[in-house]
Order: sequence, then structure tokens, then C-alpha cells
Amino acid sequence: MARRKRVYEKPVVKDSRYDSELVGHLISRVMVCGKRSIAERIVYSAIDLLNEKSEAVDPLELFNRAIENAKPRVETKARRVGGATYQVPLEVAPARSESLAMRWLINYARTRRGVPMHRALANELKDASQGQGNSVRKRDDVHKQAQANRAFAHFRW
Repeated sequence: MARRKRVYEKPVVKDSRYDSELVGHLISRVMVCGKRSIAERIVYSAIDLLNEKSEAVDPLELFNRAIENAKPRVETKARRVGGATYQVPLEVAPARSESLAMRWLINYARTRRGVPMHRALANELKDASQGQGNSVRKRDDVHKQAQANRAFAHFRW
């Protein structure tokens, strides 16, 4: 019998300006204390700043590339076998990898002190779209951890 309750998918919330699910998810993740209008302002101004610095035609092109570059493909999960706990590498589901990428982007943008949030988020997105920055480094660390523990892949279930 399952130990946890069943997880039901929530309805998809698209944003009003770009009609994109990814931007809607990002707005929900940036939102603090239910202040959705402030979160929308932060995300939209970050995307505008991101596109001012580049010559991309589509405003979401760099944003989507940043999310793709920050998404992890594999991660490790702790499995208890006998008396020992092993870090077992597992493939990451698409929804979880997207969620992790957004979490890392937002957290590293928040740690940039002395910079307004919209500018910090734009800088983090720009770095991630170029394949560098803290969120891409975090993804690489997760991949290295999974690679180092691939000997325990047979404990996967």
C-alpha cells in the first residue's frame, strides 16, 4: 500500500502577456505572500530586460533556452537497501526537471544582493541561456553526482 497520498496535477495557468505555461509557472514561483501583480511585474520586466540586451526576435526565445539549459536530465535519490543507504541515479521527469530549473534560477537570482529582483532574474536568465551561471553550474553538479554513483543504478525500482 502506498504511504503517500496521490498527487493530482493542478490546472495549467498561462500568463496574460505571452500566453505561455512556462512564464505562468515562473510567475507563480516568484510570487511571495500571494502578491501576484508584483511577481508579474518582476517577471515581465526581467524578460523585457533580457530581450533589450540581445537581438532575439521572439521575446520568449532566450527565456526558453535558459530553462532548457538549466534542466537536469538525471539526479540521485537515496535508497535504503539492507542497512546501507545508496545514492541511486534516476532519470528526472519532465515536469520535475522544469520545476528544478525554475527553482534554481529564482534562488540564485535572489542571492544576488544589491540588485533589484527583476534585474537579477534577467541576469540569471541571460547567463543560463548562454550555458553559464549558477543554475547551470548546479545542474552540472547534479549530473556529476549521478555520474559518480552510476555503480548503484541497479538499485533503481
